[in-house]
Amino acid sequence: MEVKNTLENLKTYSLHMGKAKCAVDLGDGSERGEYVNQDYILSKLGRPHRAINLMYCYYPLDEGWPERASVAFPSTDSSNAWGYPYDDYFPYRGGLDGDKNAEVFEQMRDIRRHGQDVIFTLTVDPHVSDDRLIAIAEDLRPFGRVMMRINHECTGSWFSFNKRCTYKEVADFFTRFSKIVHEHAPNVKTILCAGAYRGREGKLEMEELFMEAAKETDIWSIDQYFTLHYGYPNDIAEKGGHSYTYNGNEPVWNSVRDTLKRYREITGQDKPMVMSELNTDGDVTGPYDQAKMVRAFCEKIRDEKADWLSGFTFYQFRDQGRLGLEFEDPNNKEVGIEWPILRDYKEIISDDWFKPEMTVGEEIKLPARLRWGGSEDAEGIAVPIEFEGDPTFCELYFEGEENLMIEINGRWFYKAPKTKFVDLMPAFFDSRLDGKKTLTLKLFAPPASGENDVPASTDTYSTLSALPKIRIRYEPVQAFTF
Repeated sequence: MEVKNTLENLKTYSLHMGKAKCAVDLGDGSERGEYVNQDYILSKLGRPHRAINLMYCYYPLDEGWPERASVAFPSTDSSNAWGYPYDDYFPYRGGLDGDKNAEVFEQMRDIRRHGQDVIFTLTVDPHVSDDRLIAIAEDLRPFGRVMMRINHECTGSWFSFNKRCTYKEVADFFTRFSKIVHEHAPNVKTILCAGAYRGREGKLEMEELFMEAAKETDIWSIDQYFTLHYGYPNDIAEKGGHSYTYNGNEPVWNSVRDTLKRYREITGQDKPMVMSELNTDGDVTGPYDQAKMVRAFCEKIRDEKADWLSGFTFYQFRDQGRLGLEFEDPNNKEVGIEWPILRDYKEIISDDWFKPEMTVGEEIKLPARLRWGGSEDAEGIAVPIEFEGDPTFCELYFEGEENLMIEINGRWFYKAPKTKFVDLMPAFFDSRLDGKKTLTLKLFAPPASGENDVPASTDTYSTLSALPKIRIRYEPVQAFTF
């Protein structure tokens, strides 16, 4: 098949992808929803995230393990989502004598192949031995710049680890596990998700108990919802009921800002601050106010140039309730029903404040060595292409077996190693050209296997020997006539 257009005579430049002013991460699967593959999410949202958050639990000493709690105890009379003997997250089947091909690792590989880092949320029985924790850390070594959130919302009362331990024991366990992770998987950063600032008390909730944990961790975090139906799925939120909260945007904003300020004061340290779960519950607000509240909060981050907030994780992509960009079809959990917030969210993450920084460097010649450090530190190539106008066809053809993330006109695409053809036209459906314009084709090469060749390293390398061929046409093969 002949493709007349070529990129071979165009100039090629080095390109660095760095941090966004505020990174956007996305939750994918939890006790309320299934994991959705990254090809689908990329197609729906048009860009990768800094990281995808997975939520798992590890209670290997418990009866029923390693079955999911709701499967192991189907007859449990649970008055809430956390009424099982252990947390009803997906069971983590790695660790000692674990399965390296278990679901969790396949998901991590999927995430990293698509140019994103992994946030690994894991609730853990604090009574497990060090050798079990070391095995988990060793499991994470091949997956690059992982962020690990250990026993999140740990000043609450709903998780099993809180029910079987004192708060001091929970705090001490975090410190113990975090030190093990730092020693055995130096590529992994830990996240402490603990109590927020209490204005009346002038300090963080339980700050004395969690002082060492706050010093040991790499990242500070809190989960904040503008509204939340915490009685889900056992009741319906109705006016006058007692199973939902309405916090509002301004109190949440102040809480996050003041929590960071207090952490800095009591530790003498300065670390990234993230919101590891953010959303407003459509069970409470309905679909339209949900979108308005999230948009307003994100616009405030941008308009106030709140660079003290390193990032947030939207909870979540597809939800059985109304905390997702999609609603899980009750007839088929593999089908998502788009909610209005998805359209607003796409616009939010397309704003420059939330996009990774791109820096074009000097002109280079192929073959080029591409480095993938992670979604906030990668070296690719940039190819400026002059378009005569709005294309009718815009296609890439590949001869090599590179694993690539590709961006043009604000839209990202994935090319798997065996894929030979990528249709770039979706980049123009919502951003049509009204005349001549030069657009830059950007190419990055995350690891094809989803794992790094050298465990605990943060960088992988690929060689791009030749550019793809490109086919651009500005009119249909046969014009429409009635």
